[in-house]
Amino acid sequence: MSKAPSVQISNRKAAHHFFISDTWEAGIMLTGTEIKAVREGKANLTDSYCFFRKDELWVKNMHISAYEHGGYNNHEPRRERKLLLHAHQLRKLLSKLREKGTAVIPVRMYLSDRGFAKLEIGLARGKKQYDKRESLKQAEAKRELGRVMKRNRT
Repeated sequence: MSKAPSVQISNRKAAHHFFISDTWEAGIMLTGTEIKAVREGKANLTDSYCFFRKDELWVKNMHISAYEHGGYNNHEPRRERKLLLHAHQLRKLLSKLREKGTAVIPVRMYLSDRGFAKLEIGLARGKKQYDKRESLKQAEAKRELGRVMKRNRT
């Protein structure tokens, strides 16, 4: 059995703008041309978010580029896509989402071992400006420490 190609699409702005507390793995309902475009790595999670409609979780503003060889069957790049979670996970997520200041955002998209597109979603709370500056300082200190350790090894 051949291994599915490893595609990792991440939302790099998520860690900068939000504190991510819990994460879940959700399946995505995609059309044929969408999964082909995802396998080519042509997706973008920036500015996307999840919302509930009739007890179902949907993702909005996730951009999947049109498939090059799609023809007239191509999909709408920014259409709303349904996320697949177990009912108990949806109930738990909905109860946590009722807290003020929380949102559900996509953190990462990848292909599973079986070739299915999966979306890692996280329960997020927005950062204030001073929190963002503190995160940048910590990242810079970590990079500097890595440089010093690398220099000392050689």
